[in-house]
Amino acid sequence: MKKLLFLCLFIISNISLAQSTTNLKVSQSEEYKDKVKSIDVIAIYTSETGETAIARNGNKDFLLDIFDSNLDKTFSKIVESKKNENHVGDLFYNNQLKLFTVSAPKKDERILYCHTLDLATNSYKKSIIFEASVEKKQSLFGSRKYHKTSFALSPNGNYFVIATDNIRKTKNSYTIRVYDSKTEKLIFKKAYQESEKQTFEHNDLYIDDDANVYSLGKLYLNDFSSKKLNGDANYQFVLNKITKDENSDLTIDLNDEHIQSLSITQTNNQLHLLGFYSEKNASRIKGGCNFVINTNNFSVETKNMIVLPKQVYEDLYGYRKADRKNSKKKELRNFGIDYVLTDSEGGTFLIAEEFYITQTYVQTGTTGGYTTTVYHYDDILILKFSPNGDLDWGRSIFKRSKFPSYNAFIKNDQLHIILNSGKNLSEKNDGRTKVSKGFLESTSLYDFEYALNGDVSYNKIQDNRRNEYYLPFYGTYNTNKFIMMSDGIKKKTFMILE
Repeated sequence: MKKLLFLCLFIISNISLAQSTTNLKVSQSEEYKDKVKSIDVIAIYTSETGETAIARNGNKDFLLDIFDSNLDKTFSKIVESKKNENHVGDLFYNNQLKLFTVSAPKKDERILYCHTLDLATNSYKKSIIFEASVEKKQSLFGSRKYHKTSFALSPNGNYFVIATDNIRKTKNSYTIRVYDSKTEKLIFKKAYQESEKQTFEHNDLYIDDDANVYSLGKLYLNDFSSKKLNGDANYQFVLNKITKDENSDLTIDLNDEHIQSLSITQTNNQLHLLGFYSEKNASRIKGGCNFVINTNNFSVETKNMIVLPKQVYEDLYGYRKADRKNSKKKELRNFGIDYVLTDSEGGTFLIAEEFYITQTYVQTGTTGGYTTTVYHYDDILILKFSPNGDLDWGRSIFKRSKFPSYNAFIKNDQLHIILNSGKNLSEKNDGRTKVSKGFLESTSLYDFEYALNGDVSYNKIQDNRRNEYYLPFYGTYNTNKFIMMSDGIKKKTFMILE
């Protein structure tokens, strides 16, 4: 029996993947204590001068903290939340965190607040941005899954814009409000996509330095079904341009493609609409798409639809199945866009994670049982687009997790994926590297570093056993530093990667 156990351990040790230590400089802050228990981070930002602002949800309040460049706490504020007050978005500029919350004091009344945390003066203030009436207990931000895309800041920091839904009994209507970012004074308010029949679902928002607003989303032709009876898409993607003087819209020609969502990014003075497309339905992925918009004549300048490269299938399924999956162009499913990152040359990284929910009925005896819900945060898909919109390369990470577990940033034009996994990454016989925690296995923190050509190196940052367990998902990257905090309930530290 001992010989058999030794043989099993020997085999396991020989299939462990060779890993190197991260090239990033790793340091940790001193431990600090919280007054209340909370790890539910809703916003975290670092200023150009190194101060860090963190906002968290408490039981009946919001917790706001400021840390200096040494990550010593210099300011803390507990803000009691009002009736049905929830976080709906945030922006960071001029050393200030703007945290937006909506309160519903009455079923037909909504108040949008702005909580400003000033890192330069270590101060806090709260203001009312606007008040609105709604029908049928309607939310101001109807597309709740994408509510963070309902706020945008101009590149020069002079303006911010808010997109809201205003669905009435007889008419669908959507509103843009543009504000001066320093004074919070309303510059203009415009309704768009007003219709008694068609419904618009907001996807993303962009505002340029001249306060021109671009609102991107799906316009459903009949109801909210994504397909017609014949299988064609029952929606069009529409890019709305809203200015103080006029509204215009541009329909994005999809032909036979299905697209779940698109994200706006600006590179080399051009707007790019990035996403994934399918030939079957909107929840699947056959490849990446990139629409380049000419903002001068408001038209689609180029359209690139690129199938997933073979390397994506090799990373997910191994080299044995990759040929078959690639030849059939097997469509992936359940991926949602998490990050759109741009390098110094104007190249763009589109990063998505597979997310789905399963339910299992657990029998507890003759008297019955109960249903458990499991959230799956699994594989990661990475596509790198060149500045002209072509696909440079694609990779994926074969991953299994029950929690949001990773973060991504670009340093020196190289992509870094930070995540926790089992203590030793193992390479399967088919060439795949699986990122997960085995039964009774301890964990480690990793840096997956992608070179300019897409080659990946697996770099261990630390073994978590006897060390603080850090949460990459709750992290922020700025001034060439990535900062994340530990999972302590009251006692916490920060890890800095630079």
